[in-house]
Amino acid sequence: MKKYKDLSPSPRTIMTPGPVEVDPRVLRAMSYPILGQFDPEFTGLMNETMGMLRELFQTENEWAFPIDGTSRSGLEAVLTSVIEPGMKVLIPIYGRFGHLLAEISERCGADIVTLEQEWGKVFDPEEVIGAIKREQPAVVAMVHGETSTGRIQPLAEIGRACRELDVLFVVDAVATIGGVPVETDNWCIDAVIGGTQKCLSVPSGMAPITYNSRIEQHIMQRKRIERGLRDPGEPLLELGRTIRSNYFDLSQLQDYWSAARLNHHTEATSMLYALREGLRILLEEGLEARFARHLLHERALASGIEGMGLELYGDPACKLPVVTCVAIPDGVDGEAVRAMLLEQFSIEIASSFGVLKGKIWRIGTMGYSCRKQNVLQVLGALEAVLTYCGSSVNKGAAVQAALVVYREAEAT
Repeated sequence: MKKYKDLSPSPRTIMTPGPVEVDPRVLRAMSYPILGQFDPEFTGLMNETMGMLRELFQTENEWAFPIDGTSRSGLEAVLTSVIEPGMKVLIPIYGRFGHLLAEISERCGADIVTLEQEWGKVFDPEEVIGAIKREQPAVVAMVHGETSTGRIQPLAEIGRACRELDVLFVVDAVATIGGVPVETDNWCIDAVIGGTQKCLSVPSGMAPITYNSRIEQHIMQRKRIERGLRDPGEPLLELGRTIRSNYFDLSQLQDYWSAARLNHHTEATSMLYALREGLRILLEEGLEARFARHLLHERALASGIEGMGLELYGDPACKLPVVTCVAIPDGVDGEAVRAMLLEQFSIEIASSFGVLKGKIWRIGTMGYSCRKQNVLQVLGALEAVLTYCGSSVNKGAAVQAALVVYREAEAT
């Protein structure tokens, strides 16, 4: 019989846009004994998690719970439950994950209208609002923080316009939740999808979502159609309006997360422990303090990169605070640099997608990975590898530039 070695993953400094290093307290929480999914102690943890998610999403919504699955499961749950075949959906795209929203919406049978912005930039809100008025969609779906380009889209004006025009506004905040402000209620967002493996520093495997009564009314109307029920005088509607997915049916998931506890699936017990602990740690730190921490380490990293003589990619006016994109110098093999960082320093940074593949590196400063030690290590290691590869850099300048940022912060 073949013998297999004990599992012993190599320790890494993970500075990608996700997944990131998991807080040791979260890992500890995942080792706790399993409870049954209807054990009152466990359902109490479910309720606590919902309350914490409301604080995280800055919302008064009744519904705030995780979808069991990676971040994409949250996107699919919301879009599958909201979009009916033939429904017009406007998707402004400024990077890879806008295209993902379009692909999922297309699979839901949507009539898709897209706006496209040059990668490295975001939309002027007025451009999106103009398209909403022109196209009159039922839904606008948009990415808040686009990790493929390292940009962040202003949403408040778009959200207010959607509310005034009675358009549902769905936002992918997978990269931003827990790292930068996501003001669900103030920005008039109807549904928000987050992720665990980025700024929350929890393993991939859950997708926290929240949605308001506007979304709930829509999906419950679809549910009534499925059950053959309708309001008096309401015309008969085609079967195509029913929610096609069972697993991603928010109307059923509501029943599971409500006091009724109607069985829908077996909850991912250890992942819920992890999410609850990650949220507890986040709220203990405080949202404002956490946002300020991410800004500090972003500033130190960017100062070090520029001090080294490298260029930052993209429009600085809309830079995503938790992802820093670096233009790969001419004549440098970006993948060889990444490989050497991993092999010699146990540091992982990311490449990019599509038109940017081979042109930029993406360095994440997210959650537990977002700390001074990691920033200084990645700057020193990147400088060493580029020097080894024969690239001209300002030797010794990167770490010093970052230290200046940290010293100034400590002095204030």
